[in-house]
Amino acid sequence: MLNLHHLRLFRAVARDGTLTGAARGLNISQSAVSTQIKALEQALGHDLFDRQGRNLVLTEAGRIALDHANEIFRAAEDLTATLKRADNPRKVLRIGALATLSRNFQLGFLDPVIGRDDVEIVLRSGDQESLLRGLEALALDVVLTNLAPARDAASPYLVTRLADQPVSLVGMPGRAMPQTDDLAQILMAHPLILPTPETSLRAGFDALVERLGIVPRIAAEADDMAMLRLLARADAGVAVIPPVVVRDELASNRLTEFARLDDISEHFIAVTIKRRFANPLLAEVLGPRAG
Repeated sequence: MLNLHHLRLFRAVARDGTLTGAARGLNISQSAVSTQIKALEQALGHDLFDRQGRNLVLTEAGRIALDHANEIFRAAEDLTATLKRADNPRKVLRIGALATLSRNFQLGFLDPVIGRDDVEIVLRSGDQESLLRGLEALALDVVLTNLAPARDAASPYLVTRLADQPVSLVGMPGRAMPQTDDLAQILMAHPLILPTPETSLRAGFDALVERLGIVPRIAAEADDMAMLRLLARADAGVAVIPPVVVRDELASNRLTEFARLDDISEHFIAVTIKRRFANPLLAEVLGPRAG
């Protein structure tokens, strides 16, 4: 039988890379940590660390043990969180959303649970890396993003495509657009408000203008959909943006859609991880796509 206390100490040493740092973080003596790591190695029949100077580096057996230890503690945390929810008549859905993601899209995703007396919604925004860490730590149930995480055979992520939104040229109604179907002329008619170069949406736009053989006039760039929307409303130029982001402005004619960029779309995805005790609210917001 494995000693979970030994596994917890082993995981702390693996993360810190030194006995001294791990002992300090655990508030126990270095000798106690060393003794219990040796006991775990004896129980498993393998050395878990190689010493390199002052640092401890995982052996191949150590890497395998760390993967299993992380899975064991994730299951324990999952069980605790699930049983806490079972005692609470109100269910909690914890959602992480990429800071630059459309707010209108987020509200549409939450529509099945908004306003329910038995549901509490916790929304957190941030960058992709921190949100995925929160998902793995079970602090989040789902991450909404337009950036698919890298996946391999060892990846814990489950990716569900929620929607493919069209992308359009959107601006103030007073702007005169050429009466033509020539997309190159339409794009050159006014300065443009664009997503920043590192976004997938900008990559698609750059490929489009390359095919058309034009160099657009750039009025502004922003990595935040809300800022693209505000810049369009301020008449800084014509925005390359999914209409869902400016749905209310289009409905009220505050902004108008000048052209649809058929070769470009914005992908919205939900990222989850496989959990033994999944949050039942996920099935409601993901719908049939959850399977």
